Amino acid sequence: MKKSRKLLAGIALLGASALVLSGCSASGSGDSAEDGKTLKLWHFESADSAMGIAWDEAIKTFEEETDATVEFEEKSFEQIRSTASQVLNSNEAPDVLEYNKGNATAGLLASQGLLSNLDDAVDEFGWADKLAPSLQTTAKYDDNGVMGDGSWYGVPNYGEYVEVYYNKDMFAANGLEVPTTLSEFEDVLAAFQAKGITPLAEAATEYPLGQLWYQLALAKADRDWVNDYQLYSNPIDWQGPEISYATQTIKDWTDAGYISTDATGLKAEDAGTSFIDGTYPIFFSGSWWYNRFTTEATGFDWGTFLFPETELSPGSAGNMWVVPENAKNKELAYKFIDITMRPEIQALIGNNGGIPVAANTADITDPKSQELIANFNALTEKDGIAFYPDWPTSTFYDELNAGLQELLNGTKSVKDVQKQLGEQYQSGVDDIVG
Repeated sequence: MKKSRKLLAGIALLGASALVLSGCSASGSGDSAEDGKTLKLWHFESADSAMGIAWDEAIKTFEEETDATVEFEEKSFEQIRSTASQVLNSNEAPDVLEYNKGNATAGLLASQGLLSNLDDAVDEFGWADKLAPSLQTTAKYDDNGVMGDGSWYGVPNYGEYVEVYYNKDMFAANGLEVPTTLSEFEDVLAAFQAKGITPLAEAATEYPLGQLWYQLALAKADRDWVNDYQLYSNPIDWQGPEISYATQTIKDWTDAGYISTDATGLKAEDAGTSFIDGTYPIFFSGSWWYNRFTTEATGFDWGTFLFPETELSPGSAGNMWVVPENAKNKELAYKFIDITMRPEIQALIGNNGGIPVAANTADITDPKSQELIANFNALTEKDGIAFYPDWPTSTFYDELNAGLQELLNGTKSVKDVQKQLGEQYQSGVDDIVG
């Protein structure tokens, strides 16, 4: 390990005890933890999500085949995100957990020596053969915690990407069709605004607006730019055409009424539910919403399309299974991970609104799921997966959200926002690679 990085900033750390349910500590597990017959598992997927459904079945299979017991604790994304370094560096670490991928998250923990090197397990179980090369990028990290090279520290078993969700009924009522170019997309936004309808469901306190900003930059970028931004191959020009187009477009769309300034105080949940209730006709967000919209957005017909006129989109392999270095039952953890990669478990992900990475195509029977997976496959086939805007540094998620909030409420100009973000980005990168 060369250089550890700053812990996530701007998030109040919860105590380790807040993450561990009563009776679930190592000392409370009794002999079962010590004799290797209990697998302590954490993840943050809801029970009715695609992954929650699949992993529940995987737990049953695991217990049947190993005669071991799974001690499962559901955590929130923020609980795990904000306390991982503290908890995984203690005796309270689980044996296997779902964790966010990228330099600022899994890479950070790997560089701190908190995650197990999985190279031997990957070879033993053949996981590399089940994952497309583009999906392996976020599973491997070097000594500095930079993704793409080095050893395996995680295993993704689903994919994700960001696309446009749209209300077909609202489009039809206003005589609008799915746009195929950026110009046509802006025409759609203008048509809705002219009818008094704010077209874009947005949130600036969490990820949605940042992902739209990044998608706009990607519309003017290529793979080399993505590698510069994400992997530090070359310096990023924060006043260059890619970022300038993205930031200026967000400002222009806000001034034109396509994005509400109320978004400065809204979270992702607020934006998603406002699309579900039919308030907004368009929501640019991740495939993780797909199954929820299927079950909750029942008052209208909806569909999806990839952001027009670009080869690149935010996305990646999904969050990963990681095994803490302090895990007490690593072999059981590897067995569980392997079960989640089986075709029958992967098919459950695919038929419940998720994106499997190792399923048999013939096993996916749901039409909407086929559409979702086809869009993802189209991106991976053209090397269009471009990761996420906050990944480069451990603090950039909060910094990007804050900068875009200032852009929306007019307290900073486009150039000033870009200057501020550029300085924050570079500070974080320097902390990683020197």
